[in-house]
Amino acid sequence: MIATYMLLCADGTYYVGSTRNLEHRLIQHASGTEESYTSKRLPIKLVWYQEAEHIGLAYELEKQLQGWGRAKREALINGEFDRLSALSRKWDE
Repeated sequence: MIATYMLLCADGTYYVGSTRNLEHRLIQHASGTEESYTSKRLPIKLVWYQEAEHIGLAYELEKQLQGWGRAKREALINGEFDRLSALSRKWDE
């Protein structure tokens, strides 16, 4: 399954990725055998994913989510779609 996904790492950080095979990629992350961001932050937990028609779309969404802050990512994870727009605004201080 082609997908964009988000993992919650043991240190409380989020990892965003995209893949052609979500099940296989999750096994790779969980094994910690590959030198990657998640290998030093095990265990990991899949907290969100969205299927895509092709890898290009999955990669585009990955890059978009990587630019989001923690609050906006958590709103997406929690299905609080009405909050996404407000979390995108830049507030004057």
